[in-house]
Amino acid sequence: MDDTDRSDKGIHPFRVEVPQSDLDDLHDRLARTHWPDELPGVGDEYGVPLGYVRDLAEYWRTGYDWRIWEARFNRYPQFTTTIDGQTIHFLHVRSPEPEALPLILTHGWPGSVAEYLDAIEPLTETGFDLVIPSLPGYGFSGPTHETGWNRYRMAKAWAELMRRLGYERYGAVGNDAGSMINPELGRIDPEHMVGSHVTQIFSFPSGDPAEMADLTEEEQQQLGTLQWFYENKFSFNQLMSQQPQTLAYALADSPVGLLAWNAQLFGEGLDDDFVLTNVSLYWFTRTGGSAARLYYEDAHSTPATEPTKMTTAVAAFAGDFSGIRRFAERDHHNIVRWTTFDHGGHFAAHKAPDLLVGDIQAFFGPLR
Repeated sequence: MDDTDRSDKGIHPFRVEVPQSDLDDLHDRLARTHWPDELPGVGDEYGVPLGYVRDLAEYWRTGYDWRIWEARFNRYPQFTTTIDGQTIHFLHVRSPEPEALPLILTHGWPGSVAEYLDAIEPLTETGFDLVIPSLPGYGFSGPTHETGWNRYRMAKAWAELMRRLGYERYGAVGNDAGSMINPELGRIDPEHMVGSHVTQIFSFPSGDPAEMADLTEEEQQQLGTLQWFYENKFSFNQLMSQQPQTLAYALADSPVGLLAWNAQLFGEGLDDDFVLTNVSLYWFTRTGGSAARLYYEDAHSTPATEPTKMTTAVAAFAGDFSGIRRFAERDHHNIVRWTTFDHGGHFAAHKAPDLLVGDIQAFFGPLR
């Protein structure tokens, strides 16, 4: 039962405390999984391979220790507040430095606040206060309760969250959905936001032949990679942007269904504990279906038409599509830093936290 007071604007302490009965239920469901068959020798051509999911599920049931990760979350101050009728959960970790610059760090799907755990100490120790919220509809923010929670509404909620915490100046860091929310935050709160650091800019060719006339070989390769992704891996976006409720039944009832659905984008040699911690957050909070609704809301929203002028940095990690600079600069008129790295992938805050943290420090240092 949801007994949240959606008119309460206070800030309330929060701890992660999953009941043992929920853990027992998870293990029982995993033990009784009805496994699908699989065609021989197809690898991942038809979807996430059976062997990979079975191994992850068995580790989830017999080896993975949620309590270790629960304790890790609870090392940091966590809170909830209600903004625009929606519960917002966030970590709020202050720097010991008296002149610290606040940063709001935003994750995406199928990630969570767990993405940024490895970056907390390196950033707070070097003069940054951190606010790390769970997106509305995700994890400990719980499910959304009404339509319209797209990137634009989330950006407004983030501006209110930073105002409510008393911050007059702040920067924003984003990955995945966070890379889409950041520019909107810059549009609506330029008086207080000093800069946007993202790992992707989703700007693509407009169809004008002039834009395609002089693409470099590297740019052509990037577009080829993007085209392959659209043709082979984009089904998750199509379904969640059209029928998230149809998908929600499987995600809410079957932990293995949720695991396979989310794991389709957890490749890149990520460790099992990281994958399962993110999936566990969705499972224990029953937010697999509500998280998918963000794709529907964005697909049915009216996009901004004016380029953002917010001072922007892009950290482009190998193994991820971070964007093509010439198209990005068409839509983001103040890109002042574009750094490429030879590893890191889509979850660089976890896989290469030293590189991401260093780039954040270098970008925001002069903006203090």
